[in-house]
Amino acid sequence: MENWYQRLVLAGLLGMPLVAQAGEGPPRQVVNPDIERRELRQVDIDTEDFEVSVYSGILSIQDFESDVVYGVRAAWHITEDFFVEGSYGQSEGDETSYEKLSGGSPLFAGGERDYTFYNLSLGWNALPGEIFITDRYAFKSDLYFVLGAGSTDFLDDNWFTVTAGAGYRLLLTDWLAWRLDVRDHIFDRDTFGEDETTHNLELSTALTVFF
Repeated sequence: MENWYQRLVLAGLLGMPLVAQAGEGPPRQVVNPDIERRELRQVDIDTEDFEVSVYSGILSIQDFESDVVYGVRAAWHITEDFFVEGSYGQSEGDETSYEKLSGGSPLFAGGERDYTFYNLSLGWNALPGEIFITDRYAFKSDLYFVLGAGSTDFLDDNWFTVTAGAGYRLLLTDWLAWRLDVRDHIFDRDTFGEDETTHNLELSTALTVFF
């Protein structure tokens, strides 16, 4: 009698896990993994490597006030990081502070105040990035630095000029970009009887075309 009872209890204990497992069924899915993907349209530089622009802005000529500057730039993008750029620009110097305060005759004729320059620079795209507008559009951008040399024709003389600056480029389409540039044109001159190093700051903007 005791053996029969022990067998019945043992069979019941061994059968309980099997019954529990049979009643569980398949696991339920709590989190839905479906994710709605956003479509972003990224603008890249066109397949060509040449960039041309007509720019305008303000040029501050040391000792000769500020005036409008305009010119052209052409660049060849050697790689994604480096480019070579040539620039040509024109502006005009105003009267010096001495001329305005003294009230005497001008020190320089009108044609001598014409300011013309050209230079060749090496550019470095130091901080490439993107700007997101809404959830669908991404525009490529670059923060770059330039360093170059050239010549400045001013006060009836030519001055060897070093140009240094920085700029920001925003790709609006695959062939059109907007740029903002700040540059310093540095050259030595002896206009007032002694050699001095002058800093002539240029702030300009432009729409550029890639082809």
